Amino acid sequence: MAVLARASIEDLNRGWDGLAERPRYRFLRQPETGLTMVRARAGGTGMRFNLGEMTVTRCVVQTEDGQIGHAYVAGRDAKKAELAAVFDALLQNGTQAPWILRRVVEPLAEAQKRRAREASAKAAATKVDFFTMVRGD
Repeated sequence: MAVLARASIEDLNRGWDGLAERPRYRFLRQPETGLTMVRARAGGTGMRFNLGEMTVTRCVVQTEDGQIGHAYVAGRDAKKAELAAVFDALLQNGTQAPWILRRVVEPLAEAQKRRAREASAKAAATKVDFFTMVRGD
């Protein structure tokens, strides 16, 4: 689900367009946008504190065969939340899940890892090492 939530709407649309047969579904909860509190830790491991609020869109769908899919995505994109919820429901279907994993989720996960590596390498290139010279006694 994390891969689907981080995917762009264009990537989800490509996955949707690639389905041989698009499932019929209904909304159990229409896409709705709200705020959630983002928590952090001082220094990454210290005391927790409220960093601030973030816009999130959530959606819940049910396919004709009864699978229920949930999605929470960052931002205000209702269609993205809807498609992520539909893919979540399809991943619970034993016959469709392997295809969805192989054709949609795994390529998205690999692309997200590649982008993270590229960003990390770009940031590492700007790293500055500081050192202190020791003065005499």
